[in-house]
Amino acid sequence: MASFAPYTYIQCPCHDSASQGRPSDETASPTSQDVPDDDDHTFDPRAPRSNYSLYPLEYLLYCDVCTQIRCPRCVAEELVTIYCPNCLFEVGSSSLKTEGNRCTRSCFQCPICIGPLAVQSLESAPDPSLLSAESPTTPAPSGPWILACSYCNWNSSEIGVKFDKPQGIFSQLSKLRHGEDHHGKHAAPGDVSPKKIDPSVTPESHKARFAAMRAFYNAQNNALSATTAGGALGGMGVGDYGFNSPGALTRIMNLYSGGGNANAGGAGGGGGLKSKAKISAMREADAANEGFRVSDLDEAAAVTKLRREGWDATVTSEQAREQVEDEGARFVDDLWPIPYLLRAKRSKRCPVCRHIISKPESKVGNTRWRIRLVANNNIPSISIKPLTTTGLSFSASTATLSAATPTTGGPGGAGGFILKPLQPAQFLLTFKNPMFEELKVTLATPATTPGRFASKVTVLCPEFHIDANTDTDMYLDDVLKDGEKGGSGGRRRQGDEGTTHQAEAGKIWERGRNWVSIVVEVVPASLRIEEPPALLRKEGDPEPDLSPLKEDEDILEIPMFVRLEWEGDVSQDQVGTTTGKEKDTKEKKELAYWCVIGIGRISQE
Repeated sequence: MASFAPYTYIQCPCHDSASQGRPSDETASPTSQDVPDDDDHTFDPRAPRSNYSLYPLEYLLYCDVCTQIRCPRCVAEELVTIYCPNCLFEVGSSSLKTEGNRCTRSCFQCPICIGPLAVQSLESAPDPSLLSAESPTTPAPSGPWILACSYCNWNSSEIGVKFDKPQGIFSQLSKLRHGEDHHGKHAAPGDVSPKKIDPSVTPESHKARFAAMRAFYNAQNNALSATTAGGALGGMGVGDYGFNSPGALTRIMNLYSGGGNANAGGAGGGGGLKSKAKISAMREADAANEGFRVSDLDEAAAVTKLRREGWDATVTSEQAREQVEDEGARFVDDLWPIPYLLRAKRSKRCPVCRHIISKPESKVGNTRWRIRLVANNNIPSISIKPLTTTGLSFSASTATLSAATPTTGGPGGAGGFILKPLQPAQFLLTFKNPMFEELKVTLATPATTPGRFASKVTVLCPEFHIDANTDTDMYLDDVLKDGEKGGSGGRRRQGDEGTTHQAEAGKIWERGRNWVSIVVEVVPASLRIEEPPALLRKEGDPEPDLSPLKEDEDILEIPMFVRLEWEGDVSQDQVGTTTGKEKDTKEKKELAYWCVIGIGRISQE
């Protein structure tokens, strides 16, 4: 049987955003007609859509203005800082438009193992400690320079790339690869000035061919605009093709009115049509130096090289995918050093009130957070452990089964147990309050779990209070009071003879300083796939599902609706602060959400 560890997942309220954005014509989609439109329907954790709305508690954020849970999918992100992860150099947002999202300094990754590349001299300096050294003050090597990987021993000399100086590696590599300066080939979006085309230079890369083709068409367009100046197409540039521009509207009106300039008519009596010069058609690119390339379908050279060098000389799909410019690399000698991809620090806002709920420090070397509102500090955590061994089959001795975070434990280790079908089992759910206010918790669970195999669930104490979280060092009296309660039987109810008391409906099992334990009783369903008797079936009921057991269908998951109520400070959602007595005022707050508790696996025997 597969390994299992108890868990607790919380549902984000953004799961019903699609239903909130229903069109105004009140026409329901075909998929939404089968789902009830009320808020009282039971949450089904096995539905396919539920996988995109359930998160562990540590993954969630919290908006204190809206008093709602926020997940990574529903927050609005904003860029704070863009930097290189290798040299930690901060890059401005304006540089991204001209130089791309790669580091333009000497930061490269190995194309073989994706390790960092270091600039080294091809001719190393002699060691002064050796006798062959001429003097202890031997000058540093002058080059040539290469990029070398210290992990797989790859270097750029294997592909014939050497540098004249150790500075400006990015620009030197761009010249070797594209035949021109990297910064010079990036033109502004509105720049349509003609560029001189060298007929002797044949562009090889995609970007070089695009630059050559764009320069070719810009030169033709400017020449056409000069010959047809003042006509219907006069002065038209590359950036003026839009029909919403005033120049385009003027040209369209001149085409239908038949007039050229405003003072063209009237001299010959009545404003006749002005003769216009014949417009020459633009020629398509048909040469290699104009950006045109004919596809080479001859694979004889590649097949011969593959037979000669073997399979080890070819690149993997991961290596080809990491290349910045996809030139169809097939062999190892076609790979180029990879510039480091830039990273970004992001702040997160609430999508409803636009309140900042997470913001890191803007400095690259600082890993602290200026604002970090995590849900772990505002929502009680839930831990699970068995109360009795009745109805359980342990694979190993265990003391506590924590479900605050998902772990990778299994039946063979601590926490592994199996539920016996149709035998009641009791579990302790411990709610720990992280806030400094007293919480009122109200729980609601369906009588039977949703799904093909319905297990019975009973919460013995669905409503209780949790004391505020106080500091242990500052409030030692509260800790001592908890000890007195525990000595008198307040922390754990026991009988007169010292035997453990049975769980009672409507009463909590155990209480601490800021935590409360309650009892949940489950009766696991049988996993036998049998057709129900004909006497129990009614007309209109769907056909029973007799398919084999699906993956993880033997896990007992309890959907639980949690409602929290407390009195907290007034939310400062507006600019400014309150003064006087308003600072001490309290307002009632509440939070309701669905959570899923994974208890264990049901035995299939």
